[in-house]
Amino acid sequence: MAVLQWRKFNFFDKDVVKDLQSGQVLDKFKGLRITAWASGRGNIICGDAEGMVYFTDHSWTLITFPAYQVRISHLYQLKQSNILVTVGEDDEGIQPMVKVWNFDKRDSMNLPVCVRMLRVAPGTKPVAVSCVCAHENLSAMAVGFCDGSVLLVRGDITRDRHSKSKIIHSDKHPVTGLAFRHVSNQTVLFIATTDTITSYNLTHKDTRNVLDMHGCHVNCSTLSNHAQDFQFVVGKKDALYFYQPDGRGPCLAFEGDKTRVLWFRNYLVVASLDTKTLSRQGGMATLTIYDIQNKFTAYSSPLPEIVDIVAEWGSLFIVSTENKLYRLDEKDTQTKLDMLFKKNLYQMAISLAKSQHYDYEGLIDIFTQYGDHLNSKGDHDGAIQQYIRTIGHLEPSYVIRKFLDAQRIHNLTAYLQALHGQSLANKDHTTLLINCYTKLKDVQKLDEFVMTDRELNFDVETAIKVCRQAGYNKHALYLARKYHEHDWFLKIYLELEEKDEAKRRANFIEALDYMSKLPLKEAESYLKKYGNAMVNEIPQDTTTLLKQLCTTVPPAGEMNDDESVRPEEFIHIYVNQTEFLLDFLEFIVKEQPLSSSVIYNTLLELYLHREPEDTEVIWAPKEAKALQLLKNPEAKYHLDQAMVLTQMHDFTAGVLYLYEKAKLYQQILHYHMDHRNYTMIIETCKMHGMKDSSLWLQALSFFAHSDEECREQIVEVLAHIDKRNLLPPLMVVQTLAHNSTATLATVRDYVVKRLQAENELVASDERLIRQYREETEKMRSQCEELKASAKIFQVSKCLLCKNPLDLPAVHFLCHHSYHQNCLEGMMDTDTECPICQPENRKVLDMVRAQETDKGLHEHFHNQLERATDGFTVVADYFGRGVFNKLTLVTDPAGE
Repeated sequence: MAVLQWRKFNFFDKDVVKDLQSGQVLDKFKGLRITAWASGRGNIICGDAEGMVYFTDHSWTLITFPAYQVRISHLYQLKQSNILVTVGEDDEGIQPMVKVWNFDKRDSMNLPVCVRMLRVAPGTKPVAVSCVCAHENLSAMAVGFCDGSVLLVRGDITRDRHSKSKIIHSDKHPVTGLAFRHVSNQTVLFIATTDTITSYNLTHKDTRNVLDMHGCHVNCSTLSNHAQDFQFVVGKKDALYFYQPDGRGPCLAFEGDKTRVLWFRNYLVVASLDTKTLSRQGGMATLTIYDIQNKFTAYSSPLPEIVDIVAEWGSLFIVSTENKLYRLDEKDTQTKLDMLFKKNLYQMAISLAKSQHYDYEGLIDIFTQYGDHLNSKGDHDGAIQQYIRTIGHLEPSYVIRKFLDAQRIHNLTAYLQALHGQSLANKDHTTLLINCYTKLKDVQKLDEFVMTDRELNFDVETAIKVCRQAGYNKHALYLARKYHEHDWFLKIYLELEEKDEAKRRANFIEALDYMSKLPLKEAESYLKKYGNAMVNEIPQDTTTLLKQLCTTVPPAGEMNDDESVRPEEFIHIYVNQTEFLLDFLEFIVKEQPLSSSVIYNTLLELYLHREPEDTEVIWAPKEAKALQLLKNPEAKYHLDQAMVLTQMHDFTAGVLYLYEKAKLYQQILHYHMDHRNYTMIIETCKMHGMKDSSLWLQALSFFAHSDEECREQIVEVLAHIDKRNLLPPLMVVQTLAHNSTATLATVRDYVVKRLQAENELVASDERLIRQYREETEKMRSQCEELKASAKIFQVSKCLLCKNPLDLPAVHFLCHHSYHQNCLEGMMDTDTECPICQPENRKVLDMVRAQETDKGLHEHFHNQLERATDGFTVVADYFGRGVFNKLTLVTDPAGE
């Protein structure tokens, strides 16, 4: 590649090195006869013709120490170790001396210590050294001579022991350059002479490989960095050549006499003679800095004669005549990028930023600017490629807005595809991409995007929606089936508009089959959602699946008992399909007798529902089933709701059964009264009168108010009322007074019988009165006797423990005696006889009752005297029990 075609930039700032204190041009090296320069480890080092070594840090404070007696010819500073290798002479006409200095070790004068000295010569005669090089791991050192020989020293170069020297290379031409390359545990030594380029593999028996038959001058070779794979770079007159250990690589056509070649950071620095000014001004040179990776010239400028070039502190230092130093500082990356942006060299800016390890956010800005530039120039394809590189950092809407024009739909599609490829698309992007495919009618691309076996990088639900809206149901169904979007699959299938009835039915059957293969819980959910449409289209198939779901026992752990399929939750899907609902519910009741009340209520309602066209032949079996359902002890129907249903549909047998089941005997009686069924009224009273005696009273009232002839029924009712003493005669007479057909003969027997019973009761009461009066008089005489004379107690035994009576003892006037201890252990008080206490309590209770009734009777008589309708007052007090007789039942004598 011709270097002349590369773009040239001014990415370095040149300035003369000045003294930091005075600000004047640095002249500390002026007048010194410097013969060699080196740099590294924070120092710039030089050696002169008197054998002195000078080194300085960035403060430009010179430190010197003597290294040789005569002069110094070469310096080599290692980059990874603070080791300096020098070559010089201590006497004229003898073999050169190599010395190794350790700058980390200092003597008492704070000067570096020489850790090794080694005389080097290819033979017995002294030969001048042309170049020197050391391995960075201190395991080898090579010295080149002017006679074409190369001496290789193996072992620790800082120690005399355990090191071996040998002539590894011999040639007729002077050695001009040496370099060690250590990659993948292999060490290679490059050797350049004025005639050849050779490599030796020191790891594999010093294998020699001649790389080129054309050499270079001294200082015109160097080793590149890792970015260029540590290639050996050689500057020849016609070009710059790059060498690998096994052969020559690329070359850069750059004519001119090269005087210096140096690798600095990612740049190749080349000093060459300026042929245009050489004849006019004399001693002028051109310094050129190449960016090999990005293929541009980073700096080019004429300079006075270049003696040497060293690099330290991130800068290049050019040594010219009279040891004057020039400093080249690289501009910062942003400045260089701005220069490229002004020239619209965005691609070069990208390459430069990458090589400078620019942060990725900065690269995104470059990609964005480059894309904007290309888009403004009409290169939409190139622009979209740059925008694609910003995905994940630049807001996609920034790019999408630029390509919403219909003519740019191809570019927009490419960007959206890349966005999905990096799994950074949202729902809107997926929608837009599928719309692009549909607008382009690119079914193949849509197939590749949707119907693929690879893992999808977009929102599936959004893709299904868009495909469905665009009419690509095939793609929507594919996605829904593959990614288990059951809801969408069923919705699409069931909503497909098919004019052909057979195809429509086939779609529903396919959806039903799909649903049957789902897990139980999901199948239940979707059947609830789409069941109505499916029942209307394929009722028999849907009912069959529903029966299967409701009777399937879920696998262990899939559903809890409380979450099992509930048949009652599917009743709503059978709107307008009562026949199949009836079939379904009958099946459920048969298979699951303990079903919920909703099932039984609905089934009862279906049984009782009668269409206008239903005949008795159809209706009779349904009534029988309804009654059988009501009488089923396992049926969990709701009693109140069942009553409402049977009454609404005038189902007599069911109504009466439910009244009886609910113990609503009066409702049964009223039902027969409403239908004036005298026989059933009497039967109802007989059947349930023992449980509710008021039935007879209501029956009497009903017959009493009836306009029809019902004497026999009244007589029978009165017989039961009399038998159970349910109603006073006066109220019976009052009740029958409303019936025009009931005569005195009808109630004569009843009244006579009741009056006789009353007379007997009065006579009995009179006998008790006389008895109580006699007992009262007797008690009064006993009391008087007790007051007038002493009472002798002759009881010899305690009536409680039956043991002989002894003191202390308690004697009662009723002639009962007890031990005091026995009495206290049995009774809380010793004032009442335990044997007589129950009888005494009854008498006292009767007395208190009579005292209470005395006031009530007086009030009754007062009301009766003031009332205009005395019979109403009597009836009211009769109902309150004022006339009820209080009878004192005494225990038989001796108990």
